[in-house]
Amino acid sequence: MASLTLLEQRKLLTDPLQAGVIEVFARTSPVLQYLPFQNVAGNAYQWNREKTLPGVAFRDYNETYDESTGVVQREVETLKVFGGLSQYDRALVKTQGNLNDLRAVHDSMKAKAAALDFTKYFFSGDASADPTSFDGLENRLTGAQVLDADGEPLTLALIDELIDSVVGSPNVLFMTKETRRKVNALRRAAGQAIETVSSVFGVQIDAYAGIPIGIIEEDATGEPIMTNDIYAVRFGAGEFVGGLQAGPLEVIDQGLSGIHYTTLIEWICSFAIFHPKAAARLKGITL
Repeated sequence: MASLTLLEQRKLLTDPLQAGVIEVFARTSPVLQYLPFQNVAGNAYQWNREKTLPGVAFRDYNETYDESTGVVQREVETLKVFGGLSQYDRALVKTQGNLNDLRAVHDSMKAKAAALDFTKYFFSGDASADPTSFDGLENRLTGAQVLDADGEPLTLALIDELIDSVVGSPNVLFMTKETRRKVNALRRAAGQAIETVSSVFGVQIDAYAGIPIGIIEEDATGEPIMTNDIYAVRFGAGEFVGGLQAGPLEVIDQGLSGIHYTTLIEWICSFAIFHPKAAARLKGITL
């Protein structure tokens, strides 16, 4: 199934304003650096999630097989309208200089705020409290995909168990800086070397068992997005954890209206968990 991350989508764009904003989204959010998006026709996407595999067996000659049919579960994900208006007073243009320079500053600020908000909702979104938004991993993951340490200290064994809860292997481990420091301290105490890998932007970042560590910090208001929980996620549109969109993120110059120059930044989007073991959460740890 064709799918592209934001950085891959950016390479296909000819509008420098749109391309610049999309790059800010990706640079601001570790989630959006990895999350691939597929285009959806309409305002919702339906698919069948594998629930129970059909049975198979050996048979003797001249015998037949017992009928066995797998079970699938019908899933629906509704797209949400997300974004905002970037506005700047025409008087600032007359007193502070170039319109395009001011637009770049204000649009970048709006894009950073939006990317941080998307990241917050990706982890802790609650559609029951805000029907205009989507549920995050905290509300989607259940059962064996949630490991509860019940107040016990973080250990490397718990991290290994979290990784093993994801089918195949996760692409990223998401955690706070404080949790990363604890992970590194545990590795040093165990005589393990601190690993690094190259990020999508070509810089070296910490890793564990070869898996990149995505650092989640604060939202646009300065509030922490995550607690000390750790999330392990395998990304893949239509297969694991994938984004849904009604076309690429839009950046529209609406020109001068009243006293403001206005840029509309809007994205009709959501995400889905296509495989029941595509992500896992480790909660209740103490550092």
